[in-house]
Amino acid sequence: MACSAEYIEFICSQIEGVGVIRTRKMFGDYCISVDEKPVILACDEIAYIKKHKSIEEMMTDAEVGFPYDGAKEHYILDVEHANKAKKIIETLLPNLPFPKPKKKTGK
Repeated sequence: MACSAEYIEFICSQIEGVGVIRTRKMFGDYCISVDEKPVILACDEIAYIKKHKSIEEMMTDAEVGFPYDGAKEHYILDVEHANKAKKIIETLLPNLPFPKPKKKTGK
């Protein structure tokens, strides 16, 4: 089941204020970026966030899962609790790389 537009809007409203939020639809699901860094994968109405040492202590009680077949294990971000979700993203964001630029094909 793909994510609904309403769920994506909900996630974005819950994390509002952490930076510039941008969404991109990918294969029926979404990637949510903050300040041009991909932070959340929203798949099947679940918000996944990368497992990283910087947020490990904050996520000790978090469920884990796989956003798609072949993906690494991610934490499931509890977006119902906006303040905690924002704190987690603010802690993780400086530790995430910017995406690599896409190679241009010369024709």
